[in-house]
Amino acid sequence: MESKNYQEELAHIRQLMERSSRFISLSGLSGVIAGIVALLGSVYVYFVFQRESLDYFDVERNNYTHDLAKELFFVTLLVLSLAIMSGFIFTARKSKKKNLKIWDSITKKLLFNFAIPLVAGGTFCVALWHHHHFAFIAPVMLIFYGLALINAERYTLSDIKYLGICEVVLGIVSLFFLGWGLMFWTIGFGFLHIFYGILMYKKYD
Repeated sequence: MESKNYQEELAHIRQLMERSSRFISLSGLSGVIAGIVALLGSVYVYFVFQRESLDYFDVERNNYTHDLAKELFFVTLLVLSLAIMSGFIFTARKSKKKNLKIWDSITKKLLFNFAIPLVAGGTFCVALWHHHHFAFIAPVMLIFYGLALINAERYTLSDIKYLGICEVVLGIVSLFFLGWGLMFWTIGFGFLHIFYGILMYKKYD
């Protein structure tokens, strides 16, 4: 009986330590929704290329007009905004359910470490866009997003680093298949997010 109480106390202490050092309210559902949004964005981009009579896989011959580049930029921005919004909504709901604060010093550290590679990668992508190196944007997005996840892992669920590693590897491979950037982007931001979200939902939610 005493042994059982001792084990329960240790488990409780470990739980308190985890709550004080890591942000554990990330919701698996937010990953699933982000993946679905990314898939919808990929389908839209595919039909945009069909509408413009462009072959996405023909990197050398494609001519991106100013209006097309602007449309693709806003699609990417919309996908990112919806993913962030869904992440916040589901994470806030999970935090409320577990009586945890959604905004504290750990959250600030998490966001700071996540933002550094993400902002650097975003700036790099804007530079690539400016110089019309469009084929490199998808691989760069995957690589820097993966690095952001890996960098933020120390302040949240450790499982997130595996998603980050997969994103980085996928981005590196994509660098050698530049005409297939949309496909790799769809796998990385779409299917991997959905797969990861389902796993996290079953494990933590």
